[in-house]
Amino acid sequence: MAEHKVDIVCIIGTGLIGGSLALALKNTGFCKTIIGAGRTETTLQKAVELGVIDDYDTDISRAVANADIIVVSVPLGAMRAVFEQVNNGKRDDAIVTDAGSAKQSVIQDAEAMFGIGFDQFVAGHPIAGTENSGVTAAFAELYQQRRVILTPTDNTSTQAVDAVREMWQATGAEVETMDAAHHDMVLAGTSHLPHLLAFGLVDCLNNLEDVDEVFRFAAGGFRDFTRIASSDPVMWRDICLNNRDEVMAMMKRYRDEMEKMYRALEANDGEKLREIFERAKKVRDAFCD
Repeated sequence: MAEHKVDIVCIIGTGLIGGSLALALKNTGFCKTIIGAGRTETTLQKAVELGVIDDYDTDISRAVANADIIVVSVPLGAMRAVFEQVNNGKRDDAIVTDAGSAKQSVIQDAEAMFGIGFDQFVAGHPIAGTENSGVTAAFAELYQQRRVILTPTDNTSTQAVDAVREMWQATGAEVETMDAAHHDMVLAGTSHLPHLLAFGLVDCLNNLEDVDEVFRFAAGGFRDFTRIASSDPVMWRDICLNNRDEVMAMMKRYRDEMEKMYRALEANDGEKLREIFERAKKVRDAFCD
């Protein structure tokens, strides 16, 4: 049970991320009640039927009215509009947090809607997920032994950070804090760029004349590498646009690396290719260990 008394958690967006959080919190008894909120009533009704949430409201301002902690788990492009509705209905002492994959843009949206002096907002990002989406994809174990990064600002209340940390720890996650700009740079390389590569490769092959033959003979490596291309296109569009500068910087670095390999192939330089492959294998093996 949390050190900070929590009666009601409101989760706005009950898909894979928000729904899995709700299930984990219910399993651990972190709070008494979980309220869901979102645009689609049928989705929220399904969440109640599945035992993901206890109740719901399609009006966000009403849904957050009695909540101790409010978690916003919506695409980044919708954050500011949702924050505005949250601000219209929340209690003054309510803690607000999010689950967005880019943190500088979310903090800017929060400051615009809640005011720079509002100290109860804690920007956060659970480093977990699957290629599936929607409430039916949610499962309580999603965050176990996974990392959650919080990126508080100088204005953020220590008490609010502690409460959000306790919430995520209740799911089995390891919680760390990080500067928002550093978070966006790291995630651009380790998450955002890989998704772009997967989407780009599938789209590239799809434009070949004998595309059916290409995909028919695709082996396990292709399936493994492109699994994340099955992720939600709207969500990833918003992530890329909201972390645009860092993603473009990483794309340029990757483009430069591809150019090195292209030149090595062009020059029939097997030694250069071997050096690159061995260096990458050493780093990858150490990471997996």
